[in-house]
Amino acid sequence: MIVPALTYAELAENFAMFDEWDDRYSYLIDLGRKLPPFPKELQTEDYKVPGCMSQVWMVPGHPADQPAAFAFAADSDAVIVKGLIAVLGILFSGQTPEAIAHIDVDEAFRTLGLDQHISPSRRNGLVSMVEKIKSYAKAAY
Repeated sequence: MIVPALTYAELAENFAMFDEWDDRYSYLIDLGRKLPPFPKELQTEDYKVPGCMSQVWMVPGHPADQPAAFAFAADSDAVIVKGLIAVLGILFSGQTPEAIAHIDVDEAFRTLGLDQHISPSRRNGLVSMVEKIKSYAKAAY
């Protein structure tokens, strides 16, 4: 499961330090590289996120110490998408289903300055990942 090392406020603070998109891009890639390993046996059609141009797999769960909270494990074959997964992990992991239903991902990405730099195809994939997370969280409770 993705257990965020940062809060969203810390993440926003880190992104605000970068003036150039290339620096934010590198930071996003670095976040993705820090994701926990995703088991190859879970890279199946059952866990594949539809609507993504790259391959994305996502499995729901709970943080080990918070059975009432939501978490997920995910992976992608694209480095930028892995970074987006890490950002979504920071936004959603450890939250309750009620809180997840009210998270404004568009506003979060605007705050990080990522909204202007995500291609339309990646945006579609991001929307698909968020829908999958919200669906998993709702079904878990």
